[in-house]
Amino acid sequence: MGRNLAETVMGAVVLLVAIGFLYIFLNTAQVKTAQGYEVTATFTDTGGLQPGSDVRISGINIGSVKSNALNTETFEAVVTLTIKSGIKVPKDTVVAITSAGLIGGNYVRLKPGVSKDFLTAGGTIAKAEDYQSLERQVGEIIFLATGGNDDKSN
Repeated sequence: MGRNLAETVMGAVVLLVAIGFLYIFLNTAQVKTAQGYEVTATFTDTGGLQPGSDVRISGINIGSVKSNALNTETFEAVVTLTIKSGIKVPKDTVVAITSAGLIGGNYVRLKPGVSKDFLTAGGTIAKAEDYQSLERQVGEIIFLATGGNDDKSN
């Protein structure tokens, strides 16, 4: 009987700890999409970017990715971004998809330009940089470190 009571108490403790973690997660995680205006950007490779990913300027979250879609005519990815209402983004801004680290996900990085004209709801960011995967970057470093010679006539 004592063993069953100990198992029951231990099970209750585990359940309470799990509920506590769930409560903390729901109250601290920012899993909501940003409220604001939508703009689009076109990429040749999104690198697995997911809806809900951050949109950042200088490392500060200013919005989120609303959706990804394929343009069936050009076969490019059209990414819809939601930018917080109080943030004005210059029209000559450059957009790029960047990795948050080795085990982190991807996010959209905006590099603001100097234009005095700003994007409005439904606008398009014209300048986009292609996604550079870690594997591609390491390959380029190795290529450059070995002399960058494609000559196969050894």
